[in-house]
Amino acid sequence: MSNKIKHSGIVEQAADGHVSVRILQTSACASCKVATHCNASEAKEKVVDVYCDNATAYNPGDEVTVTASKDVANRALLMGFGLPLLILIVTLVSLTLAGCDEGNAALASLAMLVPYYLLLWLFRSQISRHISFSIEP
Repeated sequence: MSNKIKHSGIVEQAADGHVSVRILQTSACASCKVATHCNASEAKEKVVDVYCDNATAYNPGDEVTVTASKDVANRALLMGFGLPLLILIVTLVSLTLAGCDEGNAALASLAMLVPYYLLLWLFRSQISRHISFSIEP
C-alpha cells in the first residue's frame, strides 16, 4: 500500500518557486457506474499551491501529479479538525462542570475556536513548510 496521496492535475500558472495546479477532487464513489444518478458522489475542482525550486520548468497546461505523504495529510487533519474538536469539547465540559448554563457554555466553546483559527492564520507560512504538496517527477 502506498504511503502517498496522489492527484493528477493541470498546471494553471508557474512562477519563481511556486506552481498552481488545478486538481479534480472526487469522492470515493465518484467512479461508480451510477455516480451520475446518485447524490452521494461529488467532484470539485481545486487549485493547490506547490512550492518547489524548479517551478519555472512547468508551463501552464502541463499535466502533473501532485503528491502528499499520509503523514502530511494526518497532520493537516489534526490541525484542521482534531484539535478544534478537542478545544470545543474540553471547553464545553469544563464550563458545564463549573456551573455555567449549557447555552453560554456552547457559545463560549465556539468562541474559543476564534483564537485557534486566528493563530493558524498568523502562522500559516510556518505551517506551510510542514504541510505541503510536491510534484512527482
